[in-house]
Amino acid sequence: MPAFVNWLLRLLPTNPICMRLIQGGSRRMRHLYIRSGYLGIMIVVLLLALLNSLGGGAPSVRDLATGGASMFALVSYLQVFLICLLAPVFMAGAIAQEANPKTWDILLTTPLNSLQIILGNLFGRLFFILALLFSSLPLFAVTQYFGGVPGHDIFASYAIAGTSALLVAAIAITLSATRTAGKRAVFIFYITVVMYLFVTYAIDLQLRTPATPGGSEMLTTFVTPLNPFLALEVLLRSNMYIPHDAIDLIGTVWFVRWWLSNPISAFCWTCIGLSTIMIAFSTLRVRLMGARVGTVPWYRRMFGLGAKDALERPARTVGNNPVAWREAVARGKSLPAVLGRWGFGAAGVLAGFFLIVLLHVGTIDATQFRAAIASIVGAEIVVIVLAALNMSATAVSREREDGSLDIILTTPIQPGPYLAGKLRGLIQFLLPMMLVPIVTMFMVAIYVMTSGLGREDRVYVQDTVDTATVQMQVVLPEAAIALPLLLIPFVAFCVMVGLQWSIKSKGTIGSVIGAVGVVIAILGVVSICGFAGRGGLSIIGAVLNAFSPINLLFSLVYPADAMPGAMRTGVGSGRVSLTVGAAIAAVTYSVIVYGMHTNMKRTFMMTVRKLSGTAG
Repeated sequence: MPAFVNWLLRLLPTNPICMRLIQGGSRRMRHLYIRSGYLGIMIVVLLLALLNSLGGGAPSVRDLATGGASMFALVSYLQVFLICLLAPVFMAGAIAQEANPKTWDILLTTPLNSLQIILGNLFGRLFFILALLFSSLPLFAVTQYFGGVPGHDIFASYAIAGTSALLVAAIAITLSATRTAGKRAVFIFYITVVMYLFVTYAIDLQLRTPATPGGSEMLTTFVTPLNPFLALEVLLRSNMYIPHDAIDLIGTVWFVRWWLSNPISAFCWTCIGLSTIMIAFSTLRVRLMGARVGTVPWYRRMFGLGAKDALERPARTVGNNPVAWREAVARGKSLPAVLGRWGFGAAGVLAGFFLIVLLHVGTIDATQFRAAIASIVGAEIVVIVLAALNMSATAVSREREDGSLDIILTTPIQPGPYLAGKLRGLIQFLLPMMLVPIVTMFMVAIYVMTSGLGREDRVYVQDTVDTATVQMQVVLPEAAIALPLLLIPFVAFCVMVGLQWSIKSKGTIGSVIGAVGVVIAILGVVSICGFAGRGGLSIIGAVLNAFSPINLLFSLVYPADAMPGAMRTGVGSGRVSLTVGAAIAAVTYSVIVYGMHTNMKRTFMMTVRKLSGTAG
């Protein structure tokens, strides 16, 4: 075989790293369970959508076509959501696995060149994400029997999901190739992905303009090709979310004309282009790993940090519980952790303050303010929950992988103080982040209670409850009380779920996936119960909404839509029931946390010693 052809084949098809990852991962039962669970969720959602769209009786051909289109839309959104959720989990775990055994250091001593190392690590792990994606292709083929779904739309939805996964994988490999402590990049990785999706969607909502004066159709914006859900919305709601006509953009730069008139292709090619750039950068950067070890860069000295591999440091005050100190302080002493945590806090508080200023000066109206504050605070809550799950789910399994848990088991530390220290330390670490939505809603509540600092018309909107028009505040002032009451106990509950999975899982990937899946399932059930009872259960519906932080947020911002049953009995009773519900939910989650701690303390030694010394 010619040397050039052999070189091309070893870049990807016969790349030894890619083949090792695929062969090793394909034998794991965990990957089989994930693929089966993913496909099972898609099948269940497709069947439920089919039953809901067709209803009773004999459907007509038009009904079948409409049902097929609605099924395709629902499954497409779910597919992109699951890919965006699972891709960071898979790739974040890959970063941790590469960093722990110093695999990069070993790879750099092999005859493989830099491009082979990067492409092998990228596509070896991207294969499993694409396998999840294409496992649902037969389900989309089923929608063809009902009509109403062009084949082009099916492949376009796959292109959106596939390029999204490629971009996420390229970002993960870039983080891994430019860091010697990849585990610490997981936290930033989660925050970046989730915040990016929420923020770009919120910006697009604010920038949309009607396609025709007074019409309900909206034109795409410059942000549309930057978010997979916006690109998918152009594909699935083409009659309501319309790209610009290229003829109307004659005279503009070709790039602007292409960007606004073809948002789907712009999104796909942007993902491919950015991925190519990051692959090229990682290829050039990978050989520089490990250089200048022991020196203290200026940006680390500015934050009072030493060199990454320094052997000495000043002594620190540990406190009564060394486990709590280690989780709260030692975990957050890396430069990315400091910048990520405090940067998140500063950006969130400034964004909330900036929105209040825009509302006060009249740049945005009350309706736009509601949408913006709900999007920003909702994104912050999701990031906090994901961070809590990720850190807690790796708190014990990480120590098992690096061998430090075996050392801890030889100390006098008992399971009770150990688990309590983990919980307290993680809550202390997350507290600055939890204060961001709390402070934001507190500022909004103060602005509302002071009648907009003299501009009362800014803080009131006209809402409709059933057929009656009610004057409502733009955000209920009870947000300053209800959100802190619920958020802190709920985050503690998420931490305990993560710790439970971390104790009984061999590796970090399995514990993170399990913890995220459990919390999503619980939140889904609670949210559905609250949504189902919002109209008919009156006060009880408002109380149920308070058990989910997202439902609680939307009840505080959109009370007429989120709890019409409670508002029907009176605005005051609805507000009181929401606050009381938050207090009940806080007590409930606190009791659950205490019960989980008691059970975990009782079974800790048996479970941990059984898995001690193993890694997966």
